[in-house]
Formats: sequence, structure tokens, C-alpha cells
Amino acid sequence: MFEVYIHVPFCLRRCGYCDFNTYTATDLGAGASRSNYANMVIREMKLTKQWQLDHGIEEPPVSTVFFGGGTPTILAARDLVAMLDAVRKIWSIAPDAEITTEANPDTVNEYYINELAAGGFTRVSFGMQSAVPHVLKTLDRTHTPANVAAGVNAANKAGLRSSVDLIYGAPGESLDDWRTSVTTAIDLGVNHISTYALTVEPTTKMGRQIAAGTLPKPNDDDEAAKYEIADDLFAAAGLEWYEVSNWARPGYESQHNLGYWRNVDWAGLGPGAHSHYNAVTEADHPQSASLTAPAGGGCPADAGLGVVSVSHGLRSWDIAHPRLWGTAINENRVPWADSETITPEENLEELIMLGLRLHEGLDLDRINRAINDAGMSSTPQTLRTVSVDQLAPMISEGLITVSDNHRVVPTRRGRLLNDAVIEQFFDFVGV
Repeated sequence: MFEVYIHVPFCLRRCGYCDFNTYTATDLGAGASRSNYANMVIREMKLTKQWQLDHGIEEPPVSTVFFGGGTPTILAARDLVAMLDAVRKIWSIAPDAEITTEANPDTVNEYYINELAAGGFTRVSFGMQSAVPHVLKTLDRTHTPANVAAGVNAANKAGLRSSVDLIYGAPGESLDDWRTSVTTAIDLGVNHISTYALTVEPTTKMGRQIAAGTLPKPNDDDEAAKYEIADDLFAAAGLEWYEVSNWARPGYESQHNLGYWRNVDWAGLGPGAHSHYNAVTEADHPQSASLTAPAGGGCPADAGLGVVSVSHGLRSWDIAHPRLWGTAINENRVPWADSETITPEENLEELIMLGLRLHEGLDLDRINRAINDAGMSSTPQTLRTVSVDQLAPMISEGLITVSDNHRVVPTRRGRLLNDAVIEQFFDFVGV
């Protein structure tokens, strides 16, 4: 599978809890402006496609496209459609592809959503966050619950699937406030809901308020109670958890996010976006002896493919600041800040971390193959494996279950203690 993520780094205002790579200025220099942003991303697509060809990467048609941010819908709908059309032209898009944009409820209306639907979008993810006015105010959100309902209704009329995101643990949010938000989201009739515990970064406005004592610090026990409330209410409404922070009716799971958790290939476009490739052929060529970016950022667009010398996984990330990102594109360079080889041991760690977040579970047989691919056998003649018997303590603690086909699935307690489950599994594997 191959996915495309497009980051739109513009917002009308920065929310107090947000530490994403976003900016409120309309023009950030070097062509990275709201009005010209689609053109710049399309240029990056072409540079990225050439880089893929130069390094022996032939991807299948795109299975999902996801516009995130920032606020993608701060751009004109025609700009989002233009970028989607470019993906179709440069890589081709599978007939049943999932095409999603995130949306701030303040920035869309029926006409906007109709334009997205006509342009090939299939799904909209609304940033609801809460249904309680004082919680929205604490989070610095400007929309109202009515905006969310209007957006979902417009998406339904246009034939698009809808999802809403919620945040729990905001300072001053009571358990009853949270129940109100969850039940309101369910009553919207959407088939997918994501819920995320509030993470407070010290450099954000909220982080500074908490450090100064003007806002209370989020409480772990409070957040655990709210997770359990959500899980119970979603289950009663027919929404099943399929990832630690995501619930959906069967068949409505986010295919794009599942791709991340299943470790597929994806190209990330836009300032700060990350890309991931499972197998990259590195060439004996003076401009591509290393796959890391040269000093100053950006990889040559004309890095040719000579004699293949090594094959491995690769992770890269775009230059974060839009002006420097735009400068690299203007100089005909793939705008990477840097990249790194994914070693077999790192790949094993990622398979464990991602698999233990999913309801489909961690494939124990796949993990045992990855252990040996990483060269972690005790001797060349002995295959090291993790057995179900070794996992018995975690099973008895109520953290995981193991299916007959050797899939390790976290229980609800295991979801609440996900980091601890992953650490224990690392100990069994020896990473």
C-alpha cells in the first residue's frame, strides 16, 4: 500500500494547547503563502516522485490521501481539489481510495463541502474537541457545537463520511462535561470518533498557564476515568474500538491511519511532514551516496540511480519552517530536513509499538520473523522466538489476550497502560 499525507501549516489562530507545526501568517516567504500553497505542494509532489524513481521505488496506486494541519480548510476548496488532482496525475489513485481532509467547523459550509465532494473527497474529519462551551473556551476553540452539527449535516447531504475528534482532560472539564461531549458526538450520527487525552507542552500558552498556576494540571486518574466513560458509551452505541484512541462502526475505520499503524509506505508533503518507505535502494552515485539531506536541507531532485548497493527502510522529514521549505523547492530540491535508515531492530520496535495499539492485534508470528531478521537469535543455528507461555504474566495481569492465531490484543486495562505493555513486550523480545 502507498499513502499520501499533505500538511497544511496555516491556521486562523493558534489554540492554547497546540504545539503542531502551524502558523497564522498568510505569507511566510519563498512562495509559501496561503494563496500559493497548492502550487508549492504540487511542485514537491513532482520532486518526490522523481526521487522515488531515482531510488527504485515503484509504488502502487495511492490507497489513501489525508490533508491535515493546521487547518486544511483555511484554503479554498479548489486548492485542496487541485492538490488531489495532482496526486491522481503523478501517482494515480486507486478506485476505492479514501480521501480525507481535516476541517475546522468554523471554516466550512455546505458550498465548500459540496465542492470537496465534487472534487473526489470521500471523508471529512471535524475538529469538535468538546460540546461544552467553557471547555472550548479553555482550549481556545472558536467554533460552537452548532457549527459541528452543520458541518456533519452538510457532509451527509453531499455523500461524504464524517468523523469527529474529541479531547479529554482539559483543565476544568468535569466527568459530566465529558459525558456531554461524548453523547453529543454520538448523537451526531457519525460512524467514526477519535478521542485524545490532552497533552500539555511547556512551550504552549496552556503550558505556561499551568506552570504559572492559573490553570490546573491534567490528572492521569481523571483522564483514565474519562477514557472508560467514552469506551462504554461508544460500545453501547455500536462504535467499536479499533485503535487505542479510535472507535468506528464496522467498515468505517480510518484506512489512512490504519496504514500508519500497519507500517505501510507513505509520502509526507508540506513543512514538517514525515515520509516512510519500507524498502529503498541506495545507488552508487555521487549525489546519492547517502540518503540523508545535505547541509542546509533538501535532497537533490536529480539524484540518479546507478549500481544498487543496499536496500533498507527509510524515514524522512520535511524542513519545518515554510519559508525554508519553499526555498528548497525553488532550488529544485526535495525539501527534507533530514532522513534516517530504519534498521531491522528499529523496525521490530515499531512493529511492536504499533501492533499493540490495534484491536486486530500484534501478529506474534510476524514479530518472531522480525526478531530473526534483526539478527537477535542466540546463535546462528537457533531461532529466537517469543512464545505464548512467555506472555502468561501479562495475560494474568489482565493487560493482553492472545488469540488462537497468535495475535496479541491489549485489553481495556492494557490500553490504559499501553506504554507499560509495550515496555514489557520489549523486555521479552530483548530490545
